[in-house]
Amino acid sequence: MEFTLRSGMLLGAAAAATQIEGGDQNNNWYDWYRQGHIRDGADPSVATDHWNRWREDLALMKEMGIQCYRMGVEWSRIEPADGVFDEKAIARYREEIQALRDAGIPVLLTLHHFSNPLWLEERGGFAVRDNITCYLRFVRKMVENVGDLVSEYITINEPNVYAYNGYFEGTWPPGRKSFLEMSRVMTNMAAAHIEAYGLIRKTRLQMGYRDTRVGFANHLRAFAPRDPENPLHRFWASRAGQLFQGSLTRAMCLGKASFPIGRHPSIVPGRYCDFHGVNYYSRSTVSGPSDGVADRCAVNDLGWEIYPEGIAEVCRTLYDMLPRPIYITENGTCDNQDRFRARYIAEHLQALCRSGLPVERYYHWCFCDNWEWTEGNTARFGLVHVDCASQERTVKSSGAFYRRVIAEGGVSEALYREFCGAAYPGEEEDA
Repeated sequence: MEFTLRSGMLLGAAAAATQIEGGDQNNNWYDWYRQGHIRDGADPSVATDHWNRWREDLALMKEMGIQCYRMGVEWSRIEPADGVFDEKAIARYREEIQALRDAGIPVLLTLHHFSNPLWLEERGGFAVRDNITCYLRFVRKMVENVGDLVSEYITINEPNVYAYNGYFEGTWPPGRKSFLEMSRVMTNMAAAHIEAYGLIRKTRLQMGYRDTRVGFANHLRAFAPRDPENPLHRFWASRAGQLFQGSLTRAMCLGKASFPIGRHPSIVPGRYCDFHGVNYYSRSTVSGPSDGVADRCAVNDLGWEIYPEGIAEVCRTLYDMLPRPIYITENGTCDNQDRFRARYIAEHLQALCRSGLPVERYYHWCFCDNWEWTEGNTARFGLVHVDCASQERTVKSSGAFYRRVIAEGGVSEALYREFCGAAYPGEEEDA
């Protein structure tokens, strides 16, 4: 394998506030942990203690040559009670963002990443249309306070995953199991994004800035029929893609609502993203109404298929729908022993660079091993190892590989041979 990165493409890393900061117990995910829903019982109010150790993490980013950083803010820290804002928390975020800028690492700021303040959750979260106004108040507050430092924003992260896991499968907070509620949440989140898109751009313009870029980060999968010759398998693959991501993506990008997205006065035809944010991890193989994995395929340590070609496939679909720059806002893999992560990165970057698409950013998920939602500390995605007891950080082999890719502007045959020789799980079984 040998390839050169696309001209102007920046390689960075991504993180979510709830998964790294620690110290906050005022959000729905701490409450979900308290109810006993985390696989290993790990406490999100510990996480990786980034709230206190952010300077140490920034020093590691600089050492590794990280070129851009997608970071999130914890809404419950900023607005701990309805309409009550913590100016010290906002100042703390400003300090970190300013330090990143001073280090030459521009910030893509995520405003909502699965986590709600408890007061909002108790009022029904995004299942209640009127709560959109609370979200927009928070968005305005953040842009007014950091808009001079941040020009690029993610309004909402993975609204499809938030709605599906929390309101249909019931495996995430608030633990509901209702297709109608899932549909309502997706509809309200689409409307919230559209309204926030205009609000952010307007607020920044009033501050004198014209270089604003706003998007959202959707979780996109490649969907494939288990038997391509079987019409039922083809139908279910198409249907799954529509229900999980297609309809919501069109609503949020173009303001065009289709099932399961319902009517909302804010969802009207238009253009509501300045870039496409793509979170890509895997492919789903479908033969019926349930999800599946292909037979005898390479998988990661969570059993997700490793399918590098899919990252270009989903990006092509988005770009054909609406030509916009592409940011890979998340891409990474659960590899608890750091055996095959470097290979995974190389193969996905190669697929992007060969696609001919305008991919401008690649944010690896994630920088440090973090608290991985219901998996707790059992699933490791980081370029940097974190010892959960001591919080000691150690750059992994895959982190060293990523540093070299950034420094060398691509992957040479020698670099690939040095770091990427391991087989994926599944390949080993077939050998």
